[in-house]
Amino acid sequence: MSARIPPSLSDKCPCGSGEPGETCCLPVIRDRAAITAEQLMRSRYTAYVLGDETYLLETWAPEYQPAELNLDPKQKWLGLKIKRTEAGGSNDDAGIVEFVARYKIDGRGHRLHEVSRFRRESGKWLYVTGEINP
Repeated sequence: MSARIPPSLSDKCPCGSGEPGETCCLPVIRDRAAITAEQLMRSRYTAYVLGDETYLLETWAPEYQPAELNLDPKQKWLGLKIKRTEAGGSNDDAGIVEFVARYKIDGRGHRLHEVSRFRRESGKWLYVTGEINP
């Protein structure tokens, strides 16, 4: 499934950075070139907002990658807050990003609190696994 890019992405990026989506997560999604683990985390959140299953699967470590995602079109992502990061910088090969993502399904609010592990392989950051509600 290809990304649905809403007009509002020219305003603030869904990832919560405060930057316009066109200069924040969209270049990362288009070029598959996150510089840090946090940047990959933010771009993956934006990909969930956009429904971009292809990007999500391509940025998943192969040994943990699901065969398919089947994103719920009723799920509306409301916001992302990065709580902390460990390593995951431009010179690291692994990193951790703890975040809380808020969403609604059928008008009911939910929170996803996860500590995600990332690794860089051949210069490309990948999502490895996450511990939910740590």
